[in-house]
Amino acid sequence: MKKTILALLSAITLMLNFGPAQADEQMGMVMAGDVSIEKAWTRATPNGAPAGGAFMTLTNKGHMADRLVGASSEMAKAVEVHEMSMDNGVMKMAQLKDGLVIEPGATVELKPGSFHMMMIGLHKAISVGEMVKITLEFEHGGKVDVMFPAAKIGAPAMDHANH
Repeated sequence: MKKTILALLSAITLMLNFGPAQADEQMGMVMAGDVSIEKAWTRATPNGAPAGGAFMTLTNKGHMADRLVGASSEMAKAVEVHEMSMDNGVMKMAQLKDGLVIEPGATVELKPGSFHMMMIGLHKAISVGEMVKITLEFEHGGKVDVMFPAAKIGAPAMDHANH
C-alpha cells in the first residue's frame, strides 16, 4: 500500500511540472527539452551523513547536444554533477564544472562509480522509500523537477518495477 501511494504521489508530482519540461506517466519519464530523464533514484543515508548521491539515465532524443549544467534541492545546500574515476588504483571524484554533455541520440547513465549527482550538505538523513525532489538544469532544455526514490543504504541500483 505504501509503495502504491508513493508511486501515485510521484506520478502526480511529475504531472504538475511547469515550463519546458513535461512528465510522461505512461513511459515513466520526465522530459527537459529533448532530453528524457528516466530511472531516477538515490540512496538512503545514515544520520549525520554530509552528502548523498543521486542517479538516473539521460537520453538525448534531439538533433543537437544538450548539457546538464546544474541542479538544486531543498534536501541539500548544493547539488553538483560529479564524475568518479580510477587513477593508478585510486578512486577520484571531481565536479564537472562545465556540466555533463548528452550528445544527440546518446544515452548517459549516472550510476554509482561513474557520473552522478552529489547532494552536498544534507539537511537531514534520507530514509528508505523517501522521495527526494531535485531540480535539474539543462543548457537548452531548461529546469525540471525530478523525484528520486531512495533505495537502501549502499544499494548498487534501484528496482524501478517496484516504485
